Amino acid sequence: MKFIFADSLDHVDPGYDFIRDRYSEGRTPYWDDAYPHEIMGYAPYKGMLVSRGIVGGAAVGGKYTEAQAMRFRRVGAREFLRLDRPQFADLPIFGDCGAFTYHKEDTPPYTPEDTAEFYDDAHFTHGCSVDHIIFDFDESLKGSEGGTQEARRRFEITLENASAFRAATQHMSNRFTPLGVIQGWSPGSMAEGARRLVAMGYDYLALGGTVPLKAAQIKACLAAIREVVPDKTRLHILGFAKADEIDTFGSYNITSFDTTSPLIRAFKDAKANYYLPTKSGKLDYYTAIRVPQALENPKLMRLAKRGALNQEQLVSMEKSALSALRSYDRGEAELEETLDTVIAYATPAVTGSTIDELPGAKTVKDLRERYKRTLAERPWKRCACAICSSLSIEVVIFRASNRNKRRGIHNLGVYDALVDQLPMNKGRNDNSQVSSDQSPTERNTHSSFVCSASV
Repeated sequence: MKFIFADSLDHVDPGYDFIRDRYSEGRTPYWDDAYPHEIMGYAPYKGMLVSRGIVGGAAVGGKYTEAQAMRFRRVGAREFLRLDRPQFADLPIFGDCGAFTYHKEDTPPYTPEDTAEFYDDAHFTHGCSVDHIIFDFDESLKGSEGGTQEARRRFEITLENASAFRAATQHMSNRFTPLGVIQGWSPGSMAEGARRLVAMGYDYLALGGTVPLKAAQIKACLAAIREVVPDKTRLHILGFAKADEIDTFGSYNITSFDTTSPLIRAFKDAKANYYLPTKSGKLDYYTAIRVPQALENPKLMRLAKRGALNQEQLVSMEKSALSALRSYDRGEAELEETLDTVIAYATPAVTGSTIDELPGAKTVKDLRERYKRTLAERPWKRCACAICSSLSIEVVIFRASNRNKRRGIHNLGVYDALVDQLPMNKGRNDNSQVSSDQSPTERNTHSSFVCSASV
């Protein structure tokens, strides 16, 4: 089972000045920034996925600039992602259509034929058929019963596109491995979709529409699918939002899955945004310490506007919090005094109220306890990855993109190592499942992670 990272131009400025909070002078983001596999020195995943909806184009406006989208198609995904260096050259590159980007449309904006050309032009190793996402889900339904008229319409569109996509790839001499995408409104309907895809000739299927589903619901779909497809049929889970529970999915013979969860949680999760492995093979989570920029944080600005704190106070408190954390990291400050200084600034930044307005509030107490654990246990000192080694305490400071994304990249490395150690992966050759006779060898030889498992 391989962890594939779904990229969305997630790179960082390698020369960022963390003391002055400044980008490198003359920086041009794409050209000067580094992807996770560059900043870490090895790939903290077993492959990357790029959605056509993220790249964008005439049909759908994506995240790439027009110049970036043109270059992506001209030089190919591997060179664009800077995976063309020898140590990364064997990593697979998956493509999908990014169905959520057009979920409000009556039909997908892409055809099976132009999607096949998109994958072929950009030299993807794997490409998913054109699906139309179905949000309805009822796990109590049996077989193919139920389903709204719209769900059934999208179901048929997805399968018709898969059939046409399969045909469109035949003349490409198997330069990439096609995946047939499954959509459905119940476990039974997804099983029926999988059965029909196998009948079309697909031996690698991708389960879509899983983002809003609970882990138990995804498992019900996988179980139903496994009952009707051959054991040798490979399965990929698209946009797997339950990545933290991957260790419970071993019995479903999953070949690969893609997620952005470890990176995104670094800046979207309120409590669990720094990962560390434990001796038991699980993940331990720490709360990063919020020290936002005083003159940019909306909650702080609202406090300043109503006169609860003035801007000069906020700038002074921000400076004191950063100084206290750095002094603590150097062993020059005590834990409690550091916490006092940090909480005085973090409270208004997190709650929108000053400590005086929230005396003894549960929110403040909870925040202090979580920050105290992070500081007392110093998890950044127990990790030898390139990011923690170079940033030290800066990696657990929740503050603007370059810190937060670096913490997310650290999380990718921890997560990839954890997936490697799952029982279903032990003893398997790295390219035993994802690779095929028609695609390149897909073995990442830089998968070792150097984060200590001591707790």
